[in-house]
Amino acid sequence: MLHLSETFIGLCSNVKLPFLFTYFIKVNFQRVQSSNNRPSKSLKSQAQEPELQKMNGHSRDEQFDDLTTDMELQKMNGHGGHGKDDQFDDLAEQQEFLPHKTGAKKEIHFTDFEGKTSFGMSVFNLSNAIMGSGILGLAFAMSNTGIILFITLLVFIAIVSAYSIHLLLRSAGVVGIRAYEQLGMRAFGPPGKLLAACVITVHNIGAMSSYLFIVKSELPLVIQAFLGKHENTGEWFLNGNYLIIIVSIGIILPLALMKHLGYLGYTSGFSLTCMVFFLISVIYKKFNISCPLDDPHHNITPIVDMHTVENGTFCEAKLFTMNSQTAYTIPILAFAFVCHPEVLPIYTELRNATKKRMQNVANISILAMFIMYLLTALFGYLTFFGAVESELLHTYSRVDPLDVLILCVRLAVLVAVTLTVPVVLFPIRRALLQIFFPDQPFHWARHVIIAFSLIFVVNLLVIFVPTIRDIFGLIGATSAPSLIFILPGIFYVRIVPKEQEPLLSRPKIQAACFAALGFLFMVMSLSFIITDWVTGESRSGGGH
Repeated sequence: MLHLSETFIGLCSNVKLPFLFTYFIKVNFQRVQSSNNRPSKSLKSQAQEPELQKMNGHSRDEQFDDLTTDMELQKMNGHGGHGKDDQFDDLAEQQEFLPHKTGAKKEIHFTDFEGKTSFGMSVFNLSNAIMGSGILGLAFAMSNTGIILFITLLVFIAIVSAYSIHLLLRSAGVVGIRAYEQLGMRAFGPPGKLLAACVITVHNIGAMSSYLFIVKSELPLVIQAFLGKHENTGEWFLNGNYLIIIVSIGIILPLALMKHLGYLGYTSGFSLTCMVFFLISVIYKKFNISCPLDDPHHNITPIVDMHTVENGTFCEAKLFTMNSQTAYTIPILAFAFVCHPEVLPIYTELRNATKKRMQNVANISILAMFIMYLLTALFGYLTFFGAVESELLHTYSRVDPLDVLILCVRLAVLVAVTLTVPVVLFPIRRALLQIFFPDQPFHWARHVIIAFSLIFVVNLLVIFVPTIRDIFGLIGATSAPSLIFILPGIFYVRIVPKEQEPLLSRPKIQAACFAALGFLFMVMSLSFIITDWVTGESRSGGGH
């Protein structure tokens, strides 16, 4: 056989075949010759190799092909220039450091999906997830801290939110899981899954309550303005409690009963546009409302000490202040920056998804919302100073209930928050189904009962809780630190392997301290808020 191959090569050279073709034949001939000279395997080795390949799930050629494919994909995506840590993160997203048991059912990982969402659209989606009803309470928070302390706290919350997303993405990259509840399952088993599901449920119920509270406080004023009335005359259609029940049954419940709500994703763009319109209106109104509110229709100054107004200090901005309401500031800010349950789904849909790329999405989104929050709080506070209420839009009605611009802003915000409630309800239902009915097929009875029960509970909260400030404060002091500080920190410590980062390594110590800081923040905030409730020192939050 070897003589025939040598003869064929000589013939190719004599007949002047192309050089590359002759070279190709020579190289393959040398490969065949070297393989023939290689010592043959023993019968035992030959018998064991198929078994080893079967146990590993891949043959040697398949492993080589997979490695080559990964190298080519990294080269095409520009990963070749990353540092050692980035390369390890990318590899962690494609391999599991915590493999499943043999024979276990394979879980769905975010690397199993090919993301199609662009970088810009991902920034847009995460920004919309960050920005919620909390923006309406920021001016009130600034009035109880002063400008300097508020900016300091806002910067602090923004930075720790970005860091907690880093911990979350790192943990998700190690185990390849795209659901917050499943991270809890991988970290602590069923108790961890239950904890994560309960925290998300509490937080989203708080978010739904805040949205419906806006409907309760703003919809009567809109109807009142359309009827040309300067005061609420007490009719049933001007009663916020009746109106939220009507809106819940007529609009929210039918949407929440749908099996799929994908088309409501289009409302995110409208919601973000409404909030930008709200910000522009707040800035514009700063230069159109004089202090101390000399409009003949206003009735806002009397709630402030008249001695303060007469001395001229009412219209002075405070750089630093502390009072009984300051305890609500950090919870309100934390509530305004929570987006962590939505981070992993957005990460899943991101095109060319890597941890570094998703972290950039998060950083840009947080920066954009930081600017928007700061401008809203600053201009809202500089408009009403100490008379600003816990729901900023409600404060404008004290100046002129028939203002056309504010009426348009109210309508836009009302539509946005009403359409957002069913979207927020779906993650709660999913969490409850995972807790009580795991691995059960879809059933309409469960679907309807859970939706109706959640809307019923939220309506009770909104009807009996006196102010939106209490909702922002209580939820911001419990679920927000859990989602921002505690869970990402403890998930990181538990999930990242010791072989990669020992327990006493600096990143894990930082994550543990981060979780401890969140727990301390939760205890202190709850203590201040409960003390404020017991002593009865709370100022009226708007008389809702």
